[in-house]
Amino acid sequence: MDLTTTYLGIGLKNPLVPSASPLSKKLDTIRALEDAGASAIVMYSLFEEQIALEAEALDHFLTRGTESFGEALSYFPRQEEYNLGPEEYLEHIRAAKEATDIPIIGSLNGVSMGGWIDYARKIQQAGADALELNIYFIPTDPAQDPRDLEDLYVDIVKAVTESVSIPVAVKLSRFFTSIPAMARRIAEAGARGLVLFNRFYQPDLDIEALEVKPGVVLSTSANLRVPLRWIAILYDRIAVDFAGTTGVHTAQDAIKLIMAGANVAQLCTVLLQRGPGHLRSILADLAKWMEAHEYSSVKMMRGSMSQKAVAEPSAFERANYMKAITTYDKYVR
Repeated sequence: MDLTTTYLGIGLKNPLVPSASPLSKKLDTIRALEDAGASAIVMYSLFEEQIALEAEALDHFLTRGTESFGEALSYFPRQEEYNLGPEEYLEHIRAAKEATDIPIIGSLNGVSMGGWIDYARKIQQAGADALELNIYFIPTDPAQDPRDLEDLYVDIVKAVTESVSIPVAVKLSRFFTSIPAMARRIAEAGARGLVLFNRFYQPDLDIEALEVKPGVVLSTSANLRVPLRWIAILYDRIAVDFAGTTGVHTAQDAIKLIMAGANVAQLCTVLLQRGPGHLRSILADLAKWMEAHEYSSVKMMRGSMSQKAVAEPSAFERANYMKAITTYDKYVR
């Protein structure tokens, strides 16, 4: 059974990749994921805010009190020249590369044009095989032109891809007027892959304490439907590799994404709930299902149920909506 696949130009032994999460914060867990069969690991994200905060803190300590000495400031480098961290993140990537034999994918999370983009190069220098770029922005200004927001995404992708030689995947939001048009622009900006989709964690309200509460609601297999649909639509239309994420809990979930056109399926919640070793069971179930259904390779499955391949392509469009609504009548009493 040939479980191999290619993602971002990198050959992988199978299509199961743990996504960016706390799972990658400890070397022991990273090793456990590799032992269970993970073909690559996406590291937890380094945030733009972390970099900015550390820069501001260092700038404060380096310049505090220097106004008392006439020439003191001239002895310090300019702020943009500081060799800033978080060094721990870069060291962790180096350690993960030394501790494993699988590709390590860095993760950089930001939303503005700025110095944080330089960390793409530092992540590459630390040994990462690829980079996942997570652009996370919630527009709240009604006067902001959505075209300006889309241009910002594209500009960030261009800046990052031009600064590194390793392949870059972009974790895309599903909140665009036209996902295919945005996917095309991201690919033209230099991205080698698209990760569909970024899962925004929504705040809740505490009506007793009158506070806005952040929190995480873990996914279920039902969340797979959105990335499944759009990967199926974009497959063979946008010249990038696809990673499906959010809702991958079983081998069947991974199989659906691959058949839609994904190169890899990224897992998180199920591994948080059941431990890194559960990946081994999912991988075994994947191979067992392929054998039972006479698929000799992952490549043979990939895209076999994309929009371009199925008998009814309209099922991925309005036809699905209409059929779902009309067939639900049987539940009305």
